Amino acid sequence: MTLSAVPEIIARVEGRVGRLTLNRPKALHSLTTPMCLALSAALLAWREDPAVELVLIDHAGERGFCAGGDIRMMAEAGRSDPDAGAAFFLAEYRMNALLQAYPKPICAVMDGVTMGGGVGLSVYARYRVATERTLFAMPETGIGLFPDVGMGWVLSRLPGEMGTWMALAGAQLKAADCLHLNLCTHHVESGKVEALKALLVVAPDGAAKTLARFSSDPGPAPLAGKQKALDGYFEHATVEDIVAALKAGSSWAQEQATILAAKSPTSMKVALRELRQAREKPSFADEIALEYRLACRIIASPDFQEGVRAVVVDKDNAPRWTPGRLEDVTEARLDALFAPFDDRPEWSPL
Repeated sequence: MTLSAVPEIIARVEGRVGRLTLNRPKALHSLTTPMCLALSAALLAWREDPAVELVLIDHAGERGFCAGGDIRMMAEAGRSDPDAGAAFFLAEYRMNALLQAYPKPICAVMDGVTMGGGVGLSVYARYRVATERTLFAMPETGIGLFPDVGMGWVLSRLPGEMGTWMALAGAQLKAADCLHLNLCTHHVESGKVEALKALLVVAPDGAAKTLARFSSDPGPAPLAGKQKALDGYFEHATVEDIVAALKAGSSWAQEQATILAAKSPTSMKVALRELRQAREKPSFADEIALEYRLACRIIASPDFQEGVRAVVVDKDNAPRWTPGRLEDVTEARLDALFAPFDDRPEWSPL
């Protein structure tokens, strides 16, 4: 039974499994407003349906799970149609909140690129399957955005300052590190994924045992044993102090300083404040509400427009940030981005 008329989302019930397949492979399954609405509609339909015991989220094709939101669309909305941008983030973040509180088990297969909005589709699932092709990241500071889809909540709750490093540097993790940080729950070889999904459809009540049977060791996690050193660099209260510590540190630390030098100064300061505040947020919904404010405002900013130009349009990977220096990003600018709306409704859940 197919529930969705949106071709980019194939939503159907197979046996006792509600199955959601991302079907926009040429765009690496980048999310649009209709896709988010279709995903939410299916999740709502199955939430109280006793015939659906498990939800399975996967993707068509070989190129990757989901590269994030459609940033070309976001940039266009930021230039000419702020309401369209707000509509996208409202739909996406409502979907994220729905996934985060979903009462039934969800299995997300994070095979290949899993970034930005793709992380928001998978990280809240009970079962999160990585493969040797998984590349997990929140790379938003490199395009003038910030870690969203509720990831302020998730990253701020990783051990120590691991989430701070991931947010500022846009660090890309493979399966072993995802397992180490519990960002995935299982590692399955990509060649066995189709057999895994077929068995989950046949016997969703045995999902935990099936996943354990298909799982394999991805090898040692490069991040294992690095927590103390990483915390020492990223525990500081300002991005300026973090950068100074990195520049005076190990060769790895100096590499991170070089990486941060290419990121948007405004985005890094937004991300750091976001994560520090998220530790004190009383609920996931409070975090999403803040991220909605930030997203609606930032897509119209010069840095996001420039980031999309440099990475997606011209592909010269040489963005010219405004302002270009950390010390020129004022607290007043950050206060304005984080403030409650006075010109549009706040975020609300479904």
